[in-house]
Amino acid sequence: MEPADPDFADPRRRAGSDRRRRPTARLSRYSFVGGRRRRPRRAGEVAGAFVDLYDPRLLGCIVWIGLMNALDCFFTLFHLQAGGVELNPVAEMLLGSGRVGFVLLKSVVISLALLVLCVHHHFRLARVGLWVAASAYTLLVAYHLALLGA
Repeated sequence: MEPADPDFADPRRRAGSDRRRRPTARLSRYSFVGGRRRRPRRAGEVAGAFVDLYDPRLLGCIVWIGLMNALDCFFTLFHLQAGGVELNPVAEMLLGSGRVGFVLLKSVVISLALLVLCVHHHFRLARVGLWVAASAYTLLVAYHLALLGA
């Protein structure tokens, strides 16, 4: 095997600063376009690490939660128009802004929460939060569907 070119490893030949001096940022220009890291490089870095690209399963979970949130909004408004009562005090407060305001505010709040959970998905608490949100919304939509059958 041929020895490596000694000039290749020379830090003076780098065009910019050494990117390895700092850990990957939570959000950067690479989070959306051109990133390369899907997972931490070393096994000991997995918990609490940030990456440039995200797993398709994570995207599926986030889309599922967003879809369940949209269905919850729809069914909530449907049941309220049919004479139902909102039991969630936060949703009751959001309903004070009207139907469109309710949907927009609820969607923005959930989207921001999903963004935080997505960026922190290598943290155990964020993974638990994603699974709890997905499960809770799925059960809530199932409850709405059960109310339709009653």
